[in-house]
Amino acid sequence: MRPNPWLTCIREGNLALGGWLSNPSTINAEIMGGAGFEYVAIDTQHGAVDYSTMLTMLQVLAIGDSTPIVRVPSNDSGHIGKALDAGARAVIVPMVNDRAACEQALAYTRYAPEGERSFGPTRAVLVEGDDYFDYAADQISLIPMIETVEAMRNIDDILSVPGIEAIYVGPNDLSISLGIKPNTNDPRLDEAMVEIVAGCRRHGVVPGVHASAALCAKRVEQGFGMVTVSADIVALRAHVRQDLSTARGTAAEAIESTY
Repeated sequence: MRPNPWLTCIREGNLALGGWLSNPSTINAEIMGGAGFEYVAIDTQHGAVDYSTMLTMLQVLAIGDSTPIVRVPSNDSGHIGKALDAGARAVIVPMVNDRAACEQALAYTRYAPEGERSFGPTRAVLVEGDDYFDYAADQISLIPMIETVEAMRNIDDILSVPGIEAIYVGPNDLSISLGIKPNTNDPRLDEAMVEIVAGCRRHGVVPGVHASAALCAKRVEQGFGMVTVSADIVALRAHVRQDLSTARGTAAEAIESTY
């Protein structure tokens, strides 16, 4: 089985930067996969990606060196198992609010006797090799999401589950749980971020976060070791608006100079 680039990166204590795919597009996956990120995540929770498209996107990501990660819709054995069998090398599981939920999600990623994942790595064995079963426990990761006040209250219980090497913070859901409007600058969110990072340090877990290129430095200063800095839909939306604004401005100048 091939080494997991993202896991190698965080295990060595290095910063892992990632991209995010919400649009069901193999072209977008090809662009992200060739950009040089340590990981690229496919969002099947809030993104418009179904299983069939996720499979083809994972196939495209295999061409590059980024670790393919899938955010599954929920803490469900079927969602987690199918993502891993399709070739995901880590799964991000939303709304993990207590130790029991974390242990259950982890069990869905592990074969017996450590877990209860059903064996059938249909595509994964084609990509990773016939020794997939032997190394899956070491090279496949569960990344629980910490995104509610309840999860913060249970942070030590969640982070002390053996086998958890990284968590992922969803700032918008965490904001809502804190009583803050999403996508809003509020000191309470930053205080929560610092508290989560402190918990991760207590347990030797790498804190990850959904962010942007503009927020990357701030999140790194706060102690995050895994930062998503680009997302396909966000980047496309921003650049389309920027291009249109630039074109309107330069066109107006051209018209004025003509007359």
